[in-house]
Amino acid sequence: MPVVRLDPADFPAAVTVRAQVGDFGLAGEIRTGTRVAALDRVRSVYWRRPRPYAAPTGLDDRDALWCVDQARYGLGGILAALPGAHYVNHPWRNRVAEYKPAQLAAAARCGLRVPPTLLTNDVDEARRFVAQHGPAVYKPLYNSDYTDSQGRGLTVWVEEVAAQDLDAGVNKTMHLFQQRVDKVADIRLTAVGDRLFAVRIDGSPGLDWRRHYDDLSYALINTPPDVAKGVRDYLAAFGLTYGAFDFGLDASGMWHFYECNPNGQFAWFPTPITSQITTAIADQLQHPDRDRR
Repeated sequence: MPVVRLDPADFPAAVTVRAQVGDFGLAGEIRTGTRVAALDRVRSVYWRRPRPYAAPTGLDDRDALWCVDQARYGLGGILAALPGAHYVNHPWRNRVAEYKPAQLAAAARCGLRVPPTLLTNDVDEARRFVAQHGPAVYKPLYNSDYTDSQGRGLTVWVEEVAAQDLDAGVNKTMHLFQQRVDKVADIRLTAVGDRLFAVRIDGSPGLDWRRHYDDLSYALINTPPDVAKGVRDYLAAFGLTYGAFDFGLDASGMWHFYECNPNGQFAWFPTPITSQITTAIADQLQHPDRDRR
């Protein structure tokens, strides 16, 4: 299939846009170093972690910021308004679906099992919650860019917390505390339209399996009908075609919803799993009318 790969960060240095809006709607073209895309002929868009918009070199900070904003709202607005295009996922849908409080509330409405959760900047309330619902964990609300004094990237992991460990730092911003699931395994469920790929993850010696990739094993499993319905209702609620869901699996077989990353990774799985997900995404892009959302 004809494909154009476009990174918004390449604008304006290596990307030229000619767009018109009239009674006909939006038309024109986007030209990269190797391809040309007619705006009114794009039928599918795979929106996958583009780099941030950039400004030309040599500008002072104020002018550079102005240029970045103009690019974001200009080119970004064009890319989000392609007539008739099927998005996997639409960038604005991704943004709305990134907010964890909205995720948890939607999951509960859709019938998924959500652990007791507290969002607060009140240290006393946090201590009461942990004492009542412990063992409990702390989770960051967003994967912000975070570095040490030498500029090295840092990650804030999911960690278990005790009431006596909580101090006035809780007052400084919003925190998410959640009852720890007594799990026997983790599950990453990748949803592509109506196709669900649930992978059981075993072998993590710690709470956050992302810290222990070398110890993990993976196996495709069936999704219980009630979870499948909840996942599809969740996607519909946010207008998503793709979602990477994380669950904890307890000894009784219950699935406990943690979060859904609308732009989550999947390619670290073994090839037999990754190839099935890749094929499902390619089918979505090639045959968008099969499963419109």
